[in-house]
Amino acid sequence: MPGGRPRAFDPGVALDRALELFWRQGYEGTSLSDLTAVMGINKPSLYAVFGNKEQLFAKALDRYVTGPGAFAGDALEATTVREVIERLIHGAVELTAGAHTPQGCLSVSTVHACGPDAASVRELALACRMAGEAALRRRFEQAPDLPAGHDPATLARLVHTITDGIAVQAAAGRPHEELREIADLALRTLLPD
Repeated sequence: MPGGRPRAFDPGVALDRALELFWRQGYEGTSLSDLTAVMGINKPSLYAVFGNKEQLFAKALDRYVTGPGAFAGDALEATTVREVIERLIHGAVELTAGAHTPQGCLSVSTVHACGPDAASVRELALACRMAGEAALRRRFEQAPDLPAGHDPATLARLVHTITDGIAVQAAAGRPHEELREIADLALRTLLPD
């Protein structure tokens, strides 16, 4: 005997819609009503499939890292340190100021814009960011071509500072072309030929 009615929505599509809404409006700026409207589901379905708002955000953040933000993990596979850094910095411009994405970075904005009531969500986004920085540090530690005088941990923090700055500028409305120029200047300054 079949159990219950089949779902009338695609959870993957609904999660993508929630991700975009969180990305555009932030965690605290997004209500459950906003989420159910954009996801095309009711609150009981949201709770049944995704859990509460915080759990849904955690799933959306995972989707962000493995979807639009996957360039960061892929960049670590580049052959040289220069290529890793170039891919990260240029990728940050495309992710945060691209024509087909919301402006800014989901994890950066969450870390900076969550108040005390959303401290656990802020910590989740911060842990995600720190994991990315740690992976970059490990990649630099293993690099035979690390430029002389560069400490792997400090260089990883610097690259993350640059990409975070790009995200903040994108969220403030800085155009893609200007961010690309800034990225190119940062690369020339950081890694002169």
